[in-house]
Amino acid sequence: MTKVIDVKDLVNSIEDGSTIATVGMTLISAAETILTEIENQFLEKNSPRDLTLVHAAGQGDRVRGIIHLAHEGLLKRIIGSHWGLQPAMMELITNEKIEAYCIPQGQICQLYRSMSRGISGHLSKTGLGTFVDPRLEGGKMNERTKKLDDISKIVNVNGEEYIWYNEIPLDYVILRGTECDENGNVTIEDEAMKLEMLPAALAAKKFGGKVIVQVKRVVQNGTLNPKDVVVPGVFIDNIVVCDDVFKNHRQTSSWYHDPSYSGQARVPVAHDEVLPLDVRKMIGRRAVYEISKGDIINLGTGIPNDVISHIVNEEGFTDDVMITVESGMYGGIGAGGIDFGIAKNTQAMITHTDQMDFYNGTGVDVTFIGFGECDKAGNVNSTKMGNISPGAGGLIDIAQGAKKVVFCGTFTAKGLKVNFDDRKLNIVNEGEVLKFVDNVKQVSLSSKEALKKDQKIVIVTERAVFELRENGMELVEIAPGIDVEKDILALMKYKPLVSDNLKVMDADIFNADSKANIKQYIK
Repeated sequence: MTKVIDVKDLVNSIEDGSTIATVGMTLISAAETILTEIENQFLEKNSPRDLTLVHAAGQGDRVRGIIHLAHEGLLKRIIGSHWGLQPAMMELITNEKIEAYCIPQGQICQLYRSMSRGISGHLSKTGLGTFVDPRLEGGKMNERTKKLDDISKIVNVNGEEYIWYNEIPLDYVILRGTECDENGNVTIEDEAMKLEMLPAALAAKKFGGKVIVQVKRVVQNGTLNPKDVVVPGVFIDNIVVCDDVFKNHRQTSSWYHDPSYSGQARVPVAHDEVLPLDVRKMIGRRAVYEISKGDIINLGTGIPNDVISHIVNEEGFTDDVMITVESGMYGGIGAGGIDFGIAKNTQAMITHTDQMDFYNGTGVDVTFIGFGECDKAGNVNSTKMGNISPGAGGLIDIAQGAKKVVFCGTFTAKGLKVNFDDRKLNIVNEGEVLKFVDNVKQVSLSSKEALKKDQKIVIVTERAVFELRENGMELVEIAPGIDVEKDILALMKYKPLVSDNLKVMDADIFNADSKANIKQYIK
């Protein structure tokens, strides 16, 4: 019996109230044909409805991906990590239209694996002291959800605290591959990530759930190299062949297929391709001074991913460090913005789950992360901006395991304008929103937990650099042209420590006409 099924028949068979897990990251590996049809059938006949959606990474590009499911009534509950590229989903959460829980990205990947092994949950230190800790917010993203039961709890093992993330029985898992054979064996040669496909599929099987895969094409049995198969066909229940591969099976949001991002080809990269200097690149330049030769580093979304890999390339020290991304990338030059998570000319690509094992355990030497707020205790908020809660993504997984965490962001927000005349920083227009506050809206990084582990926490802005101390944040460096009292202390809700050895940033950082010669500082 063929496993190929028409997408309309597939969606028609999904029962109301089902729990569905989708595997992807940004728009990479989004099963767009299936997600679109779920939306279409709900809008046409009000079914399927009351679904619970489970997902590890954020999935979409603001107009595609799981945003198709962002309808009141279609979704009852979402359990995921990040919704920054799903504005309609964040609106449902903010307006109390759905139940919403945030679990760190890596913990969902590892929860799939634990469930597939017959374990009724996942034990981890990741999340302690942050907003996903059940003693704080428990990852509950709105008032509606705060009235509900926790989906995690604190347990003590051998005198140490852990978070126990409860199992989530899955009725369906939706995957995407490049091709499969008639038996359902799936390959991913055109995909730009390996992701957590097999653990998610096995987790569904543990609960008697169905595994669906969207592919570009079906080939004859026996024609696939068995080493290329990432999910054996015995675990695949149904195959949906994409209706329009250029529209609904894109490698990522910005292009249909580029072999340099899927490891099928390497392309020349010139070191003289220099990003124009703006405030984001200036912050990135100062941030890379925190790297040492031989470091394994991680780049988070936003300023880190968009500029740091380019700076490392143009300054000529790509061979001195290893850049990684949470999706499993090693080396290469990352795509930015809505295409976050992939890189061209990578040296290695491992699964999402395996990458999170590394981040949670050994940990990277340095991670670069965006930030929204920092308070007087040194807690950092990168997960809730005003009433909007994009969620944690992989931030908590990565930051809690890293030896050094470098937060990158502007000193103020909303309206800040600067220029770099005469190799110094000039504030043309100050931002309206202060980011150094008495208490953060949400704890994304706990200073107490960081100090316990002797982590080095650094905050890099365009005008000031701070480091975490036992008794709060200390100002350790300022940009040339900046007045400490007027441009820094007057714009903070609390008074930080000020170093007795306050330094001035290297003027080369503010040179718009050439490279910053950073390589000489990488020891």
